[in-house]
Amino acid sequence: MSAVSPAIDRVPLLARLRAGAEQLGLALTAEQGERLLDYLGLLVRWNAVYNLTAVRDPAQMVTRHLLDSLAIAPLVRGATLVDLGTGPGLPGIPLAILAPERTTTLVDSNGKKTRFLREAVRVLGLANARVEQARVEDLQGQYDCVTARAFAALGDILTWGGHLLAPEGVCVAMKGVIDEEEMRGIPPGFRVEEIVALAVPGLGAARHAVIIARCR
Repeated sequence: MSAVSPAIDRVPLLARLRAGAEQLGLALTAEQGERLLDYLGLLVRWNAVYNLTAVRDPAQMVTRHLLDSLAIAPLVRGATLVDLGTGPGLPGIPLAILAPERTTTLVDSNGKKTRFLREAVRVLGLANARVEQARVEDLQGQYDCVTARAFAALGDILTWGGHLLAPEGVCVAMKGVIDEEEMRGIPPGFRVEEIVALAVPGLGAARHAVIIARCR
C-alpha cells in the first residue's frame, strides 16, 4: 500500500520512471519506484500551495526532477552525503531513496521548503535522511559527498560549503552548459577531477556533473 493517497496517475508515471532509470543503468526495486512516486505525489500536492517548483506537470517532474537527480547516482561516493540548497529535496531525496545505507543531510535556509522536507522524510520513512534549516556556511561537519543542483556558481558552492567536504570526498555539482568563466572561479585548494556529460532521458537539454575534490 502506498504511503501517500493517489493524487497522481501513478501507472504511466511509474512506467516513465522505470524506463528512464533503465536508460540511466539503474535497476529500481519495486519499493524504490513506489517511494519515488510517493515523493512526487507529495511534491505535487504541496506545490499547489507553497510553490516549491516551477514544474507543475507530474510527467515533467519525473523527467526534470526524479530522473535528473538519479542521473548522478553512479557518481556519488561514500557513506555520508550533504545536499546543499536542496529546495524541495533535489537531488537529495531521490538519492536517499536509492541508497538507504547512506546518511543524507538535506540543507536549505527556506522555512517552507524545510517544512516540506521534514514532512517528506516522515511520510516516506526515510530513516537515513535528516533536514537542516541553515545557511550552508553555518553548517558544521564533514561529508564524503557534497551535492548541489541549481544552487550557486561553483566558486560560491566551494566558498560557502567547501569546509563540509571530507579530505577524500567529492563535490558533485550539477550544471547545464559548462561555463568556462565559472570554472575559472573555483577557489584555491580545490580541483576539478572530472566533468561528466549526463544524458537525462527525455530532457533534451545539456546537463553535466562537475566532480570536484580537494587538492592533495
